[in-house]
Parts: sequence; structure tokens; C-alpha cells
Amino acid sequence: MTESRDMSPEYDVVVIGAGVAGLTAARELVAAGHTVTVLEARDRVGGRLHNGILPDGAPIELGGQWVGPGQTHVLSLISELGLSLFPTYDSGRHVVELDGKRVTYSGRIPRASPVLLADLAYGLWQLDHGGQPLPAPGIPLSAKAAELDRQTFAEWIGKHMRTERGRRYMRYITGAIFAAEPEELSALWVSAFLAANGGTDKLISTKGGAQQDRIVGGSQQIALKLAERLGDRVRLSSPVSGIDWDERGVRVELADASTVTARRAIVAIPPVLCGRLRYTPDLPGDRVRLTEQMPMGRVIKINVVYGEPFWRTTGLSGQANSTTRAVGTVFDNTPPGSELGVLLGFIDGRHADQVARLSTRERYRQNVDDLVAYFGPAAGDPIDYIETDWAAEQYTGGCFGAFTGPSTLTRFGTALRTPVGPLHWAGAETSRTSVGYMDGAIESGQRAAREVSELLARIPVGTNDGAA
Repeated sequence: MTESRDMSPEYDVVVIGAGVAGLTAARELVAAGHTVTVLEARDRVGGRLHNGILPDGAPIELGGQWVGPGQTHVLSLISELGLSLFPTYDSGRHVVELDGKRVTYSGRIPRASPVLLADLAYGLWQLDHGGQPLPAPGIPLSAKAAELDRQTFAEWIGKHMRTERGRRYMRYITGAIFAAEPEELSALWVSAFLAANGGTDKLISTKGGAQQDRIVGGSQQIALKLAERLGDRVRLSSPVSGIDWDERGVRVELADASTVTARRAIVAIPPVLCGRLRYTPDLPGDRVRLTEQMPMGRVIKINVVYGEPFWRTTGLSGQANSTTRAVGTVFDNTPPGSELGVLLGFIDGRHADQVARLSTRERYRQNVDDLVAYFGPAAGDPIDYIETDWAAEQYTGGCFGAFTGPSTLTRFGTALRTPVGPLHWAGAETSRTSVGYMDGAIESGQRAAREVSELLARIPVGTNDGAA
């Protein structure tokens, strides 16, 4: 720290960010007997988890919301916090619009030509069986991983998909999973992300997949319950502007010019936001370049509310997809016990860029018109419309998560989780499993807390060897 060098730290650990990763880290550290404070820029906890309110008073998820089989960290935490799950509505026929033609279908996939199905099956098989992990601290990429990292995912699609319709469908999947365009993504990031999340089929499936279940009361309940247990250790409306650090610890400067000192810090915010903080001294070049080259995806999430879930009475599930419409992915998002009906829509990637340039009224009309195309005239007269553009959220910067472009992981990827002196990194993008999901955020918080606890246990108070 640059001044008052003889001042004892106020805390063992300061956690920056009260999303699920930061709150999990704080919880683990408190359980281990450490003194902790959590600094959150917003006036709420949860980060990318945020509940809104429907006209009948029921909560509705404005951000991340789903959990699925195999996501052991979040499922365990949900149980421990006394929360419960309910299944995403999945009964009835789904709607799909391929190349402007609307059809309905049951089961996992729509009817299509054998040539297209074979192309998709082979392409998805190659993706799922070419999985490469994200770089680990101190371990260089394999030759196979480095070759993937030199390609954009668009180049990979061009090489491996044999039909034009197959390539268009793969572009749709890219937007639905990453909220980005194939030209932006490293093929290695795509491969690593899929490997960390159990493969493409799991990511795009409802029953048995990543969209299987929702949390009663909304997903922000996880963060609210964690914060409640941490009590006044969580400080809201406390945006951080900079971090001074050295071998003794950290001094965190807040926007109001107040400071917090601690022996170590866990920075649990998206990489792009990490890069906006001032660090004294500067961080190593690899860490700086990594955060400069890890943008967030672009997604606008809409919850469109009706007097009843009318689509159910016509035998539709409320799930719809299109390879061309701005609202490219739709789910029935009706909360349990509500008489209202809610359709959730995602506008991602370039579609989100285009739609965001429209006026509020134009955007509303275009998005609702897309729902009419899927579900008929009844979708054209909602009683409420709730829209969240996560790229416009100052302390998020986008959704669903961060990603890397070509060669970024090869050159700077080992800095993703590597501590810098007393600074440790957490967040869904730094996870080793379930990257980008609540489950991954929790895993990253637990991992960062272990790193810090082990160091604090062997470093006497008043010293800091900077070991990682």
C-alpha cells in the first residue's frame, strides 16, 4: 500500500462484488474464521441475478434463472439455503421458424431433411468431442488447443458444417449460448465452454438440460439469502474505483474517496469490469491484456405478461426458436401459482445491437410482433412488458457472460485465475466447471476462498509473501 504502511488491515479479506461468486467466497471465509467485508457497487445484491415484480406481485427473473442436472454446487447451495425448485414448463408442441417457415413439433428436435440432420449431428458431435479445457495457471496450451484458438468460431463452422442451413443453425446456437456472433468468438473458447458445461445438447435442452428448473421466488433469492446471513458485512452502494496493493495487503479506494484495508482481496466481478479499476502498482501485462480482450455478450431479455398462459390451451409449450427473428429464443416463464402467463424472450448478439438502436416504442412493437408470429394474435396484446438490456447495466456490462476472441487464451489465458500478489479473481468466467452459470460462479467463489484461507493460515499477520 502506498501510504500509512504501518496501519494494520481492517479485515483479513475484502471481497469486491456481491454477486453469487463474491457472496459465496465471503460465506466460506467467514465460516473459516476470517474477518471479511463485501463491497457492492449497486444498491442490491445478486449481480446478474435480479428479480422483478409482475402485476400480481409475483417475482420474475430479469437475469440468470435456470439450474440443471449435474450443477452440483448450485443445487447443494439451494438445498442448504432452504430454497426449492420447480420445472420449466415443457409440455406441448414447440414452435420453430427455419428460413422463414414456421412449424411445430414435439420431442427434442423438429422434423427436417436427413441431410440437414446428419450435418447438425456430425457438427455437434465434433464440438462435444473436441472439448479443450480453459488454460490453467502455469500450464501452456496443448498444440490442439492452440490451433483451435487461432480460429474464429465462424471459421470453424465454415470448415466443419457441410450445408448452408446447418451453418445458419450453428450461428443461431452460438447466439443462444454466447449472446455473440461466431466471428467474435475463439473456437477454443467455444470448445472449452461446452466441455465445462457438459456439451451442446445439455446447454440447449430443457428437460435433462441446463434449462430444466427454476427457483421458487426467483433466482436472486440465492444472493438475498447469502447476504442475509452475512449481515452488515455486505456494504451496498459502495463502488470501488481503485486498489493499491503490495506485499502487505490492499487498500481499496471507493468512489466516495473512503478506503478499506485488508490482508487480501477477492475481485468477483466480470473481467471487463476488473479492467476498469485503477491498480497501483499496475497489474502484470498478461492480466491487463486479458481483461481488455474479454468482452461480455450482448443480450436483451424481455418478460412479456398476459392475463393467462393462452398458448397452453392451444397445446403449445411456449418454447420457440428462429434462425432469423430478433427474438430468437422464447420460453414459458410463468411463475408457479400465478394466474398470469409470461413469455420470456432473448434478443442476442447483432440482433440486440440492432434492436437497441430503436426507440422504446419501436422495440416493443417489433419484439411483440415476433411473439405474434410464433403464437398468434393473442400474443399481440400483453398487459405488461418488462425489458432488461444487460449491456446498459453499468456494473455488469453485458450478459450472458464474457468470452475471448482468437489467440487471446493462447497469449494471456493463464492469467484468468492466477492471483497477483494479494489479489485473487472469482466470477463465473473463472470457474473450472459450469463456466458462465450460477453453478460456476459458486465454484469460483469457493476456489478463491480456499486460495485465500490457505495463504492466511500460513502467513503471519503483518506480512504477505504474495504467493499464489
